[in-house]
Amino acid sequence: MNIAILGYGKMGKIIEKMATERGHSVPLKVGREGFVASDLDDIDVAIDFSLPSVAFENITACLKAGVPVVSGTTGWLEKKPEVEALCKEVNGSFLYASNFSLGVNLFFALNKHLANLMNPHDYRASMLEVHHTQKLDAPSGTAITLAEDLIDNSDSLSSWKLVEKNEDAEKGELPIRAERVDPTPGTHVINYSSEIDDIEIKHTAHNRNGFALGAVIAAEFLFENPGIQTMNNVLGLN
Repeated sequence: MNIAILGYGKMGKIIEKMATERGHSVPLKVGREGFVASDLDDIDVAIDFSLPSVAFENITACLKAGVPVVSGTTGWLEKKPEVEALCKEVNGSFLYASNFSLGVNLFFALNKHLANLMNPHDYRASMLEVHHTQKLDAPSGTAITLAEDLIDNSDSLSSWKLVEKNEDAEKGELPIRAERVDPTPGTHVINYSSEIDDIEIKHTAHNRNGFALGAVIAAEFLFENPGIQTMNNVLGLN
């Protein structure tokens, strides 16, 4: 495949390395200079890891040009319904994930299952996420996905709250603590605590390679499977 990388920062460079190792070409790499529709003429799939301020424009430009697009950019999701509507309108292909790591997506599935198991029992849930100091959003997109899935499978929680300590959350709020420590690529911990014991699940990334590899695998899947897709579809978790 010919892959366009939209957002050629640290992650974009690792994605390029993973893509070429898997036999793909990367003829278009877009940094701050942007691109025009004609740049996409020979592109099979675009992978967007840009900034929240330009992600929506990048994605819609790809869809209008008939190019399937995989997006891992967070911070623009209030416009995601518009993207999905456009994708259906132009019969395009789109896949968004807050995290493309195959391990994290398995962790998402485990988190949902554990939330269901814990729901009838008297435990207080909380979350900790740790990233490097260049991480702009807090909590992370991955943490928000984990929180939303946990809340959807809990009768006692209705929202999440970013806190400095767990006690700052009210009843019905899932407390999320976000720490920024270099050189952490990403750690997410879900804890269930009672007076008797604690139950905890944890995912720790050792580097960014897993995120990049997952994005390339998602692009390969989307190229062969048009429409609006998810990482659950990529991994066969549905």
